[in-house]
Amino acid sequence: MKKKVLSALLSVAMVATLLVGCGGSNQPAPADTAAPADTQEAAPADTQAAAPAEGSMHFEIVSKGFQHQYWQAVYKGAQNKSKELGVTMNFVGPNSESDIADQVQMLNNAINANPSAIGLAALDTSACLDAITAAQNAGIPIVGFDSGVPGAPEGAIVANAATDNYAAGELAAEEAYKLIEDKLAAGTRIGVLSQDATSESIVNRGLGFVDKIAALVADKGLTVNVEGNEKFVSDTKATKTEGADVVIEVLVPSQVTSELSSIDCQTLLNKKDTICIYGSNQHSAEAMVTANENIGRLGKDVVGVGFDSGAVIKAAVADGTLAGAITQAPVAMGEAVIDLLYKAANGESVSDVDTGCQWFTAENMNNEEIAQNLYD
Repeated sequence: MKKKVLSALLSVAMVATLLVGCGGSNQPAPADTAAPADTQEAAPADTQAAAPAEGSMHFEIVSKGFQHQYWQAVYKGAQNKSKELGVTMNFVGPNSESDIADQVQMLNNAINANPSAIGLAALDTSACLDAITAAQNAGIPIVGFDSGVPGAPEGAIVANAATDNYAAGELAAEEAYKLIEDKLAAGTRIGVLSQDATSESIVNRGLGFVDKIAALVADKGLTVNVEGNEKFVSDTKATKTEGADVVIEVLVPSQVTSELSSIDCQTLLNKKDTICIYGSNQHSAEAMVTANENIGRLGKDVVGVGFDSGAVIKAAVADGTLAGAITQAPVAMGEAVIDLLYKAANGESVSDVDTGCQWFTAENMNNEEIAQNLYD
């Protein structure tokens, strides 16, 4: 009998030892690091992130993706500001901006981590509503960034850190005007390529350009008319004049494809009175480069102005095909997100922040301040 009892006690001790050993290998990753871009994936549905140490300030940031350097630049800014403020953060995002379900799971994991605050750039606000409500109920403030969280319940998003797209479009117009002022005369045309007429950010970039360039042309004593896409024609602030000296023509493809956008640009390039074309995002600016391959007017008698970065746009700016382009400031955006999260977690009043934009050309694109915001 004694032998049986002794044997049982030894078995219990061995099981306990095994359990301790297994627990030691399941430690959470450091909170202030993110996985490489090609390994960011949604966690399993039953996974719960480890809560931060009591008394520390920890943020969870859920981006739209990790598929290109733009998000890496946002992450860099968030890292910098986190170290400055002495806080920790976990920055994640799906492999593709079409992986909505993955992002929703990441947001749920972020809430389960019980952070001080959450940063969110939503791929689909409607898909995130349950998670956003859960964060509200838990008293976790949410700060939107990049495109933010449009359509979120009132009070759910305490502030947004994003580019003022209308102001960015205005900056593109100001820089373009400097390059075409001497060419402006009766019978000239300025083209605007927009990927679509539905996305708020894209429309604002286009309207900012149209309104500003129209005002500058008017200041020169020339009349203006805005033609083309109905959305832009109806929403512009420009005074429209039939038979105007200068025509601003806005083209939007029937579907968002590179081929259709290139055809739109070819249409503008084939009009002899065109002196300038503006592409209001990466898609449209790249279509300009493609369209110019067989026509060859950009960088010669037509000034090309783009928006965003990317390898194609950077190369076109470097070789003079495009006179320049507007880039957002993702590093500054990352810094602003952490700053807003920090203030919100401390109960301070916060408001939206314009994270700015920059005009880059072949002459300044290698400057450190500009180069850190140029992505492939």
